[in-house]
Amino acid sequence: MKKYSMRFVELFVYLILLGFGTTFPLSAQVSTLYEQATETSGLVIQYGQDIRAVLHFYSPMLRQEGGFSSSVSVLNSPEQRNRLEKVDREYLEKLKKLDFKSLSQGGKVDYVLLKRAIEDHLLTLDQEKTKYTSLESYLPFANKIYALEKMRRRGDVVDGKVIAAEMTALSTEVETAQEKLKEVKELDKSLTNFGEQAIRSLKLRLKSTYEFYNSYDPAFTWWVPVPYKGLDSVLTVYSKTLAGKGKLSTTQKEDKSGIKGVPIGKEELLRQLKAEMIMYTPDELIALANKEFAWCDAELLKASREMGFGDDWKKAQEKVKNSYVPEGQQPALILKLYNDAKTFIEANNLLDYPEMADETWGMQMMTPERQLTSPFFLGGRDIIISYPTNAMEHTDKLMSMRGNNPYFSRATVHHELVPGHHLQYYMNSRYKTYRSAFRTPFWTEGWALYWELLLYDKGFAKTPEERIGMLFWRMHRCARIIFSLNYHMGEWSPQECIDFLVDRVGHERANAEGEVRRSFEGNYGPLYQLAYLVGGLQIWGLKKELVDSKKMTYKQFHTAFMKENSLPIEMVRATLTNQPLTPEYKPGWKFYSSDN
Repeated sequence: MKKYSMRFVELFVYLILLGFGTTFPLSAQVSTLYEQATETSGLVIQYGQDIRAVLHFYSPMLRQEGGFSSSVSVLNSPEQRNRLEKVDREYLEKLKKLDFKSLSQGGKVDYVLLKRAIEDHLLTLDQEKTKYTSLESYLPFANKIYALEKMRRRGDVVDGKVIAAEMTALSTEVETAQEKLKEVKELDKSLTNFGEQAIRSLKLRLKSTYEFYNSYDPAFTWWVPVPYKGLDSVLTVYSKTLAGKGKLSTTQKEDKSGIKGVPIGKEELLRQLKAEMIMYTPDELIALANKEFAWCDAELLKASREMGFGDDWKKAQEKVKNSYVPEGQQPALILKLYNDAKTFIEANNLLDYPEMADETWGMQMMTPERQLTSPFFLGGRDIIISYPTNAMEHTDKLMSMRGNNPYFSRATVHHELVPGHHLQYYMNSRYKTYRSAFRTPFWTEGWALYWELLLYDKGFAKTPEERIGMLFWRMHRCARIIFSLNYHMGEWSPQECIDFLVDRVGHERANAEGEVRRSFEGNYGPLYQLAYLVGGLQIWGLKKELVDSKKMTYKQFHTAFMKENSLPIEMVRATLTNQPLTPEYKPGWKFYSSDN
């Protein structure tokens, strides 16, 4: 492929724009162009779509409401996994053919991140293959089920009588495997969890095949329904038996919390941190969190003394908790707190509020069921308010009201809306949208947390009660780093994590239990909970580098940061500071200093 200089690319863009009758200067047009794309963005988009195409085609298709069918996400089949690996290797070769040196800084960033994403995906697929190999002897019937589903993809003509016989034979194979499994004393829970995913995949692939042919193919409809239901039933029983053999990894300390998770170990933590471009060890991050905690302790004692409680900060916090608003008045409080933050931010020239973002955020009320694992606000396009409903027990109502009092909520409203998650949604849907492929919680949660740090530093919390409210959340973020890493390294049990949140942060016990359950049984990655404060401190470090040095104003920094969309923050830094990059770029930014 012929390689062109950047100047030639700009001239080419200019000629295209002239063809559309534009009259803006070339520099403005190219600048606008690079707000939306880079020379590498096409490959990012194409890679993502090719992966989606493979997942769609090789996954089971199930009938949805309205009569249409759509693909369902399940564990990869061996065939599917091999095809994904082939796509990955093809795109690594495409990247090699690009002239890296001629790319713009944004193009280099996209190159580095796409290469990183592909290599990480290959590693994930390899880990999956290793797990599947370990499990294969417990799934001797799997390949025959995969073969049945493969016929469905191109609508092969099938013999219903033959299919019925195959499913009947498969039921016998599963029952034989069931008897052998009964002799197994126990298996590692991570393996049995993976096995449940594999069997769910097999069941849904069978269902996909059944729905495709049944009632359309007369012979299939005559012969297959009863054998299919029998096979589906014995697979369900087998899955339950396999799950029952699972024993918690010895790395999770046993307790009476009832919370069942799977610690990933220090080695995997290090791998995932490296993949997120966080060049700190778990032990270093715990030390960082303890240092931040010590700062919070000192601030908390100042506020407690101002309130007349001396060094008994828990009494001061108790008074703050009991400031909750009456039932039915929480939504009105949210609006007030939003406007308080907006007024302060605009008065301090920190951010321009986009009119549409300011206008279109919404409110939802959280169900009692969801409050069991999310006892506080959630947000995105809307803020989802956690507050008591009529069906909750009296003690649960009080804990919800106390945990969502006005002073605690002061930090969470702007975290969820503008300038937090709602503004992220607004900007991400308008600038470099393809970079959603690089989404990371260190950017998503880090940005919202950064505003908590910045507003506290700027004096948004004026009274000691307001400071205690904002410090509660900052301590909470410190605690998340400490308890989640200690858990995943096998040092703490879930109950120890709960007790730590109650004793060290001041959580209501039910809320602490919900937080820990959400961390280890929810759909969150092992690094998600530490991403809040770590990501926030990364952005804080970049702010010091660019704003405190007077190279940018707050408004310039915040706008430029958001227009890059969701990236590992080290790569946002590489963009904004024009860091030298290579195709084999290795992260190395140490963002946390002693004077943070």
